[in-house]
Amino acid sequence: MNAAASPALKFRIVDAQLQLTDCRTRLPFRFGVHTLTSAPFATLRIEIETLDGRREFGASSDLLVPKWFEKDLEKTPERDSRNLADSAEKAMAFSTQQGSATVFDHWLSCYESRVGGQSSLASDLLLRGFGVALMERALMDAVCRREDCSFHEALLGDLFGFQPGRVHGALQGWNLSESLPAKPATSMNLRHTIGLLDALTPEDWADAEAPQDGFPTCLAEDIARYGLSWFKIKINGEKATDVKRLLAIAEVLQACGVKNPRFTLDGNEQFSSMDDLADTLEEVVTHPQGAEILQGLAFIEQPLSRKDTFRPELHAGLSRVRVFGPVIIDEADFGVQAFPEAVALGYEGVSIKACKGVFRALLNRGLCEISSGNLFQSGEDLTNLPVRALQQDLCLMASLGIEHVERNGHHYFKGLHHLSSAEREQALLHHPDLYVSGKGGAELSIKNGKLSLSSLQAPGFGCGLKP
Repeated sequence: MNAAASPALKFRIVDAQLQLTDCRTRLPFRFGVHTLTSAPFATLRIEIETLDGRREFGASSDLLVPKWFEKDLEKTPERDSRNLADSAEKAMAFSTQQGSATVFDHWLSCYESRVGGQSSLASDLLLRGFGVALMERALMDAVCRREDCSFHEALLGDLFGFQPGRVHGALQGWNLSESLPAKPATSMNLRHTIGLLDALTPEDWADAEAPQDGFPTCLAEDIARYGLSWFKIKINGEKATDVKRLLAIAEVLQACGVKNPRFTLDGNEQFSSMDDLADTLEEVVTHPQGAEILQGLAFIEQPLSRKDTFRPELHAGLSRVRVFGPVIIDEADFGVQAFPEAVALGYEGVSIKACKGVFRALLNRGLCEISSGNLFQSGEDLTNLPVRALQQDLCLMASLGIEHVERNGHHYFKGLHHLSSAEREQALLHHPDLYVSGKGGAELSIKNGKLSLSSLQAPGFGCGLKP
């Protein structure tokens, strides 16, 4: 069925089930205050029934990453992951009690119940929103499968019943389908994460044993194997350490022959003020290699803590920072009002993460569209693993025309090793452009620093595997 000719589909939720699988990294991933070595992988499977009695299944998945949704050092990583699973279960319990409605109406009622009714100062807004977003994607998958259309076709045909003006009055009259390309992107630049603990060269493993699993173990090997030219560099808010690290990375990029490298910086909430960040950048630019690499800086992500992001007095140095590049929010994007509030302080962009919500990303798309080119969205990662979590996130990026997206699951985890052999075979069968046979039975196919996305445009939300 062609979604372009379809009205918004109404349905009720018959059932929802959550399954957890333990996953371990092959390399430790240090971001901000936490080093990730293991986490549960959650898969949500739902069944819907339309007004005419037809039924369909849908699914979504995400790694339950600790110390990002909440950065409470008193809670253990295990407690953090359990809280994320609880968030999903509470969203499931709320949604299954609702009557027939469109995807947007199901999302909005759940969002208002779980997130919108809380204080903007609450520390658990991202945590609450996680479950809403996981439910939202599973519903989108089921509706697309029921109507035999792709996610992009569903957006163009308004199959989800999206009404942005109900959330932001400024978006009354703005039409999503008119702002989207007729066809989604068929390939995308991969922006490779360089974590705080990542080895840059083989010599960095001198005091430890690198994994012997056939995958790259340092930045130099990643560049050689994948042909990378886009990077996301984690920084930790300590001037001397960050300057030394950035200069070392610049040296490796030069030694590896990367021409005109492009990159972003991720502060992961580690800076006390914009002046501190400006001091670091102004020191880097005094070094020849530093000045050269900073020419490729696209933007800077979330330097201040989420609680400090909306304090005007900490932004006095923002003009100094913007000499080097625009600044965007990520962890501070706690709800639908966060981006407009950040823009009022001088921020120019906001991250897209499927774990924060598809409708959230579409609403921010509208705010960027009506800004006459002054605002933008970026594609960021929270360790999305194949198949469903990775592919739904990529599918969203492709529809929104994002030119480069952070990816790190391919780096810190061993291919598709976390899946069963049957699931790996199905991934290779349905998505031969995105995966290739490898050491883990299958792995992400990265050629010249790019991902091929053509196979995502099948019935459902970006995934050919059955829910």
